[in-house]
Amino acid sequence: MLNVANLFTGYNSHDVLSDVSFCVKDNENLSIIGSNGCGKTTLLRAVAGVLPFRGEIEIDGKPIRKMGSKERSLRIAMLSQLSGIYFQYTVYETVMMGRYLHIKDKFLGLPSRADKECVSRCLEAVDIAGQADRKITELSGGQLQRVFLARVLAQEPDIILLDEPTNHLDLRYQVELIKYLKDWAGESGRSVIGVMHDINLALLLSDNILVINNGKVAAHGKTDEIITEALLYEVYGIDVVGYMRQSLKRWEKIGSC
Repeated sequence: MLNVANLFTGYNSHDVLSDVSFCVKDNENLSIIGSNGCGKTTLLRAVAGVLPFRGEIEIDGKPIRKMGSKERSLRIAMLSQLSGIYFQYTVYETVMMGRYLHIKDKFLGLPSRADKECVSRCLEAVDIAGQADRKITELSGGQLQRVFLARVLAQEPDIILLDEPTNHLDLRYQVELIKYLKDWAGESGRSVIGVMHDINLALLLSDNILVINNGKVAAHGKTDEIITEALLYEVYGIDVVGYMRQSLKRWEKIGSC
């Protein structure tokens, strides 16, 4: 489905990422991990078509450069990290915005029955249907994150790009979100690409990992094949496996009480 080849991109004529190549097949999920500032979010922005780049990014063999904004938006949707909210739409209205490209009556902007049913399904999927009439300015960060995820789902793309999707979510919703995304991607031709700080959640989301270090691909492939103690130490500069083992011992002690 998605093929990225020899990608160079960044800001103000400075490359943050250099010679990045990877592919994501249909029904395949990819987690992107790496330390702060390594270029994870920059990579998502380039794939979404909102950041200039050199190299090639293709979906089903077609370069995204040759796609209009409408076609690109129907293929790819991106959920970014939360920022300031400056409008007072309701939860329902916000999620309905994800249906804009599907609404047939663009002149009046009237959603069809199918559009309304899709929005309802997406609200239910993220457990926010009970807040449909509330203004989004009244919501907590976790509730707001779920609303924006519902809007992305309502767009019905082939690929969802997620930039720290579990930010502001409590543990229950983190786990439920990852499970829902895996189920969503299991449907025909869909894929999820997620940037994660939490390595445990990255491993839970997908079997394939892309490790970025200093703007380059440090490793890419099946999790069980490429993730090693040495690689994690090189990327994060700490004994990640040792830290995880210490945490496990503490949890085992709690569990035995």
